[in-house]
Amino acid sequence: MAGGQRVDPFENFRFRVEIEGIQQAGFTECTGLGSHIEVVEYREGGEAPSAVRKIPGRVTYPDIVLKWGVTASRELYDWHLGVINGQLQRKNGSVVLLDSERQEVLRWNFFSAWPSKWDGPTLNAMSNDVAIESLTITCERQEQT
Repeated sequence: MAGGQRVDPFENFRFRVEIEGIQQAGFTECTGLGSHIEVVEYREGGEAPSAVRKIPGRVTYPDIVLKWGVTASRELYDWHLGVINGQLQRKNGSVVLLDSERQEVLRWNFFSAWPSKWDGPTLNAMSNDVAIESLTITCERQEQT
């Protein structure tokens, strides 16, 4: 764009995760933000055999996967353990993208979420990596604001 001001994309490593009532810091990765619309194909009887119409169908949302370095905090694991013990507690939350000054620039909100999978760290005596655990969060809806 001639004469316009350069606008750089935001970096993917400055973000925070907010989940109702849970204080957890230091997430290393977050995946699964988005939405998927099923494509429904149909053909009306009077149209040519090759004339297929496509309309939007069911909307689904992928699972959100959070990864973080293992600490003494048990809040996310305890939320998952509650589901295992028959105490499903749905929570709303957000993934917040930050700029270089750590100011919010984008937010993805998720709704009616619950932890459907927890993975503990891979431990290896021959490595010096940080121990990482992950939590898969299943939600009913996501939106970007």
